[in-house]
Amino acid sequence: MVKRILIAGSVAALVAANAGEVAAQGFKPTRPIEFLVHTGPGGGNDLLARAISNIVEKEKLLPVRMQVTNKTGGGGITAMSYLSEKKGETHTIALFANTWVNGPLMSKEAKVTLKDLTPIVRLVTEPGVIVVKADSPYKSLKDFIDDAKKQPGQLKQSGGSIGSRDNIVRQLLMKNTGTQWAYISFPGGGERRAALLGGHVQIMVMDPQEAGEHLRNGSLRILAQIAEKRMASLPDVPTVPEAGFNIPNYLVIRGVVGPPDMPAEAVKFWEAFFAKVAKTAAWKKYLADNLFEDGFQTTAELVKFVDVFTEQARTVLKDAGVKIYR
Repeated sequence: MVKRILIAGSVAALVAANAGEVAAQGFKPTRPIEFLVHTGPGGGNDLLARAISNIVEKEKLLPVRMQVTNKTGGGGITAMSYLSEKKGETHTIALFANTWVNGPLMSKEAKVTLKDLTPIVRLVTEPGVIVVKADSPYKSLKDFIDDAKKQPGQLKQSGGSIGSRDNIVRQLLMKNTGTQWAYISFPGGGERRAALLGGHVQIMVMDPQEAGEHLRNGSLRILAQIAEKRMASLPDVPTVPEAGFNIPNYLVIRGVVGPPDMPAEAVKFWEAFFAKVAKTAAWKKYLADNLFEDGFQTTAELVKFVDVFTEQARTVLKDAGVKIYR
């Protein structure tokens, strides 16, 4: 009897030791990672997610493949709903942007907010640029605004969802100047750029990474920067306030979230993983080449940031005349 108790005790101790070792080892991916984005191919989040995926593959930072999945619709609402259904999942993560905050604020039907998901890290902050075709008659933002005053509602801007920076900046500028112009929404960045390059719209607000190739080949021209100060790479281009229009600076933020109730060990893994990505030379070069600013925040920092940013977004949207539901 004593011998059985000793054996049972030894087995229990061995099991406990093994369990402790597993806990100490933490989470490690064992199957392909679904990296979710809310934009179509060519959109800001899609481009960034694919860049991250390429860096991860080349640097061999994961033992499994990272597969980008596009879930478009509703300005992020569709992607957020999809992610929320993956409750507790450890192999599905998503790249979020401002629309994941703005969308639920503006949508009465939205069932999921960013706070319902699992924050992991913030990666970058991103200034913006207001661009026209290289052969456009508009040499400055003032030229465009002046023409919009002469032709109320006739000029057109291509953009993403109504909750994207594209439309928010438009609303702020129209309110500031008493003008009106049309907004043509497209699901993908490629379609938005094609509308501008094809002459179907006159102006566009772009992420620098989207504009880069076209600025280098001379097909687009920047009228103004959406930034707190002039970017080092664009020293001769004025910010929107410097161009004469005093509207709030509206930067895009991009980061990573997981499904609701993601296990703590998985959150720690992904936090450490993206911290490792952010330290690679390839990542730093990508940020510099695409005019991103390093905005890395840990999980704890991102949790606090989301609360602050949500309040800021609510204020900016109200200033832009957008109806808020929550």
